Amino acid sequence: MPRSVNHVASRAKRKRILKLTRGYYGARKNVWTVAKNTWEKGLTYAFRDRRTKKRNFRALWIQRINAAARLEGLSYSKLMGALRQKGIDINRKVLADLAMNHPEAFKAIVDKIK
Repeated sequence: MPRSVNHVASRAKRKRILKLTRGYYGARKNVWTVAKNTWEKGLTYAFRDRRTKKRNFRALWIQRINAAARLEGLSYSKLMGALRQKGIDINRKVLADLAMNHPEAFKAIVDKIK
């Protein structure tokens, strides 16, 4: 009795992954083994960098707050310490947005803590 193989399913699986690797460079887009390895490695990068992205954004917010605080004559640490003492509960994301897009609102917050 001949061996039964589900060619339809295995071909569909290959087509699905090759479709996901469209746009990659060279053999990474059309050679099955290379494309599969590239796609799997891409998934590990995606998993890792979802966490790294949070770190990078926090660092960016801190840099923006520090730059705006220095224009007001304060350092980042003095500003954050004063905010904590005064009980002004505002997170870094919002504070950085105010510093970049609404400098007058950021100045008002700084004036409140001085």
